[in-house]
Amino acid sequence: MLRKATLAAMFLWSLNSWALPADIQAAKDEGMRLYNIGQSTTAMTYLSQAANAGDVESMYYMGEAERRQHMLGFTNEAMGWYLQAAEQGDPYSMLRLFNGGACLISDRCPDEGDDWRKATLDVTLPKAEAGDPEAMLALHYIYNTLNHEWWDAMFNWLGLPTASNKWLERAAEAGLPEAQTILGNHIMNGKGWYFTKSRRLTAAEKWTERAVEQGYVPAMERMEIIKRKQADFEESWQWMERASREGSVSNRLGLGWCYLDPSYSSDGRCVNEADLIQGWAILYSLKAELEDNSAKNIMSRNSDKLTEAERREAEMLAEEEWIGREPPLSRFPPRFGY
Repeated sequence: MLRKATLAAMFLWSLNSWALPADIQAAKDEGMRLYNIGQSTTAMTYLSQAANAGDVESMYYMGEAERRQHMLGFTNEAMGWYLQAAEQGDPYSMLRLFNGGACLISDRCPDEGDDWRKATLDVTLPKAEAGDPEAMLALHYIYNTLNHEWWDAMFNWLGLPTASNKWLERAAEAGLPEAQTILGNHIMNGKGWYFTKSRRLTAAEKWTERAVEQGYVPAMERMEIIKRKQADFEESWQWMERASREGSVSNRLGLGWCYLDPSYSSDGRCVNEADLIQGWAILYSLKAELEDNSAKNIMSRNSDKLTEAERREAEMLAEEEWIGREPPLSRFPPRFGY
């Protein structure tokens, strides 16, 4: 159970209120790099060092890594990490405990109650109302998770404001790039009332652009899609190149595939001329760094386009220009996803 003093201190909730020692911070950084490329099991070796040193964010991602390792199962190990983070006021860990039924399956409940939903709101709502954008975004996830009432579901279906949407908009208006990107994506995918496709995409672009201006790479990935939907293929290509340079796995894969086979896509994304050496080099680098199955499959289907000498040249180019580039590769998994 959560101690009363800890619960009271949650109103001062901060994911990390002190600096980690340099070696522990380095371990956390490596753990997050591995987690972000989908190697969550290996990441745990590094994240556990920061989590055991008191880093709340690392505790949460240890829980996430445990959960993913067991096919999204709610294991005792995952629950243990979520509980540690929840004691420090982390709302995402509390939501995992709620979704996993921690009170029901193990009687691990917040102090003075049996409802992780209420505990999460008690922690987060005061901070959001005081103007904290991170807390506002957390409330978006909280209310979205708790959205079981039929009228909220109907409002959501109609595109009308719900508590979840309102807090997402407030977080976006407060300048949080993650919230701006999510809001733009929601609009692009059908939320809200827009009478034409062009107006919808313009509204989505407005929010996404604000996140891009802050260097937020998932927003660059979204901009590539928005521009493609607007049939601005030249600019879409530029966004794919930029996101690739900033470490986007999906956009680097698209870039390599376009260079290797510009005709592969019928949606206009490949505006380039074929460059077999460059394409093979990019895909080879993804295979070497990530063991990426998509890159492997594309290379296998197109291997007859290059001679053995050309493949060796491409692999040398990969070693020189693509493997180990900074910033590091990332799949940019959502903070509170499946």
